[in-house]
Amino acid sequence: MSPFPFFCESCKRCYTLLMHIGVLTHNYPRFPGDFSGTFVEALCEELARQQQRVTVWAPYDPAYRRPLEEAVRLRLYRYAWPESLHRLGYMRTMQSDLALRLEAYALSPALFARGIQTVMTEARRDRPDVLHAHWLLPNGFIGAVVSRQLRIPLAISIPGSDAQVARSNPLFRAMARFALRQATLLTANSADLRDAVIPLGADLHRFDMIIYGTDPAALRPDSTGVATLRQQLNIAPDAVVSLCVGRMVPKKGFDVLIRALADPILQALPIVGVMVGEGDDKAAWQALAVQLGVAERLRWVGNVPKTEIGAYYNLADFLAMPSVSRPADGLNVCVLDAMSCGKPVIGTPVAGNPLAIVDGVTGVIVPEQDPATLAAALALLAANPALRQRMGAAARKRIEDELGWPHLARRYITHFEQMAMTSSHASRSAYPFTAPEERPLIK
Repeated sequence: MSPFPFFCESCKRCYTLLMHIGVLTHNYPRFPGDFSGTFVEALCEELARQQQRVTVWAPYDPAYRRPLEEAVRLRLYRYAWPESLHRLGYMRTMQSDLALRLEAYALSPALFARGIQTVMTEARRDRPDVLHAHWLLPNGFIGAVVSRQLRIPLAISIPGSDAQVARSNPLFRAMARFALRQATLLTANSADLRDAVIPLGADLHRFDMIIYGTDPAALRPDSTGVATLRQQLNIAPDAVVSLCVGRMVPKKGFDVLIRALADPILQALPIVGVMVGEGDDKAAWQALAVQLGVAERLRWVGNVPKTEIGAYYNLADFLAMPSVSRPADGLNVCVLDAMSCGKPVIGTPVAGNPLAIVDGVTGVIVPEQDPATLAAALALLAANPALRQRMGAAARKRIEDELGWPHLARRYITHFEQMAMTSSHASRSAYPFTAPEERPLIK
């Protein structure tokens, strides 16, 4: 059903009719505590809370242990036999987020073919008003084929490694160009990602910089469990905790933090780094910490279930996100999660960090790959609890006012409404960014 206004007889106000949003992804939480695609799930659930009908298409994975029929309807498609060959997506396809693993080249054709077949069949039957593909490949291409055939407007969001994959060989570049040209709306959560796909034919005027956000109701300042966690991690009561959350891969820049901890400026300060996550470079970084003599300052805790991660953010005195620009990356959700818990963030001016961090207000911006300057920022916040508190309060307010999922979902809904209305008048080229009519959301 396309979105057009109607009037409620009881209050004579204008409301928006329900839209059907079809979402394509290859990362989505498969069981309680799974970190795979949590930001896609969060956006979909917020769209559903704002009275939109949402169907998610994702490749099957043997690890799924969740209901498929909830507020968000989940449709899984199988692409391989036997079942154990379902190995793509769910944070396993890339090697250090730099290149596809070899098995991905063998399995990808089956995933593309089955994804197109499934989405085409079900979208022809259910007629979503818009398609929203997360990641340019594979989902942007799958969505583009369906969009072109069924004339359903398409939005593509580019969250990170897909920009690297899309440029890796001539076939992928051709597929990415087709998807980018078919899309009515393009979104990215960093200028780096936007700029990375412009050479592939992306139209700059179809971009809107919309980050993946956080839920301010789910993650908030809360000391519950923090003292126990501090004891479990053997962190002294007077120690200052610098938290890192993310995959242990080069683009996160966590090796820069390890080098910063070895700087003489920090020797007299009781700083402990808590490292949450797994990845291909973890062992190398642990060895680096030993080599630099800072291993005792680090706690490597691996992956933490979503249901427990709030305690880690509240344990921290600040978050460090020393991202690097090669390869291009988007704004890491951990930045928003830490801010939602009232923590300042030290970050670099790449990977979308400036979309969230206001230098000197909600945190500190430092140059990328500069351990000395990062060490100085760590020292500044470690020695000034009042500054940390002031920045943390400003960070929390920014989440509540701008960067929480309720605000970001409304931005998407505004775009989707206009896309659907423009499509219904058979003039896709008239979009984007003619200002949509202001009207309240359905209640």
